[in-house]
Amino acid sequence: MRDSPKQWLTNLGWSQSLLLGTLDIVLVLALTYMILVIISERRTLWMVRGFIILMLASAISGRMGLPLLNFVLEKLVIGCAVAMAVALQSEFRRFLEQVGRGEFQQLFKPSSLTIPKSDSVIDEIVDAVKELSKNRIGALLILETTGPIHERDFSVPGVKLNADVSKELIQTIFQPKTLLHDGATLIRGSRIVSSGIILPLSGRTASRQLGTRHRAAMGITERVENCICVVVSEETGSISLAERGTLNRPLTIRTLKESLEARLSPTVDREAVAPSLLGLGRQMGSKAIGLVSRLLGLPSTASRNKK
Repeated sequence: MRDSPKQWLTNLGWSQSLLLGTLDIVLVLALTYMILVIISERRTLWMVRGFIILMLASAISGRMGLPLLNFVLEKLVIGCAVAMAVALQSEFRRFLEQVGRGEFQQLFKPSSLTIPKSDSVIDEIVDAVKELSKNRIGALLILETTGPIHERDFSVPGVKLNADVSKELIQTIFQPKTLLHDGATLIRGSRIVSSGIILPLSGRTASRQLGTRHRAAMGITERVENCICVVVSEETGSISLAERGTLNRPLTIRTLKESLEARLSPTVDREAVAPSLLGLGRQMGSKAIGLVSRLLGLPSTASRNKK
């Protein structure tokens, strides 16, 4: 007579509680990883990290027999869950749409931004920046890198354009007599999405000595991780590149082009091959370790090796 699954696991030395506990942890890690892949923003990651810490604190207080603290934390977790559902409604909508369409494999893949004919797009941007810098015309370009930016990250979303990237159009937008020259221009792939965007300014003390465009570039890259900003100074014509709240300046045209190529060039497509069970286990293990390190704010293995 064949053994039941429970008896078979017992013979292997696995208890039911251990199996369920392991499965519970794996499912929670997988769900958390999917959510982080969907949101992929530093500011939102802090919110998710704080929410998970609250849930852990609630569970620990319940185990330690602290009913009053557990009651308060449970209500706080519920309130935070509702607040996050409202604040991240676009991310949750995208998550539910992918689940409804059965695109479970896409949930584990970080969103990527494909740039068709990236060399020509970068050349158009660099040529436009070169002319703007030469004529000392101020400009601010937002370039998406790994995923779309949501309009809620802008103070004013600007005017929709949805036009092909060209050096002539970029130069025209930032001419002093045009209506859109004071704001930023958003570029997604090979398209100019919108112009006249008003961005939140950086509150750093060091940035207060800079102009409005430079502070705006630092401000948006502090809030949103998946973008970089190219700034042309109206006073000096110098070129700057903002990334993750840091301003690199002054840049030469050659340095700017190399920086854009390194950050915007699409990755080479590889043929999808079904992974082996061992390879899949290693991949899930590395992702789980990276996820825990990311949530707890620990340095990654690569950064430790550099040190």
